[in-house]
Amino acid sequence: MKIIVGSKNPTKVHAVQQVFHDCDIEGMEVSSKVSSQPFSDEETREGAINRARECASQEKGAIGVGLEGGVMEFEGDLYLCNWGALVCDKENVYTASGARIPLPDEVASELNKGKELGDVMDAYTKKKGVRNNEGAIGVFTNGLVNRDELFAHVVKLLKGQYDMFQCNEGQRIEGS
Repeated sequence: MKIIVGSKNPTKVHAVQQVFHDCDIEGMEVSSKVSSQPFSDEETREGAINRARECASQEKGAIGVGLEGGVMEFEGDLYLCNWGALVCDKENVYTASGARIPLPDEVASELNKGKELGDVMDAYTKKKGVRNNEGAIGVFTNGLVNRDELFAHVVKLLKGQYDMFQCNEGQRIEGS
């Protein structure tokens, strides 16, 4: 089974590899067709779907997986939000969301100025490449949950939905 992930970000590709064992998994840079810093559940979900659809259209029979991180406002605070989408046959779209935690005011204020979370986190932690490693979730959970674990949970939710539908149709993704 060929699975194309709509990013070459190692945390996103690794998340898919953790769930889909023995599948041919490839990361591919595709546009989310949303802003570089999504600011709502709707926009973040749309970005994940766009990535998954683009990947699924690249190769006949391939499954596309899109994973998108963003932020959303709730009662005046900004929260991390993460969405995933799995697309097969360009028709069937499965979506799922992950855990949310509030962002500190100093991080939220930088995001409200138009900066991207990855850049803000690099400055906040005085490290480079936080988005490709532990992610903001890893920083703000003191390492108990990292970005690839968060996305792996979302991918499990996607695969579970896909398997439920496919099992009812007599098919299932092998090697997982």
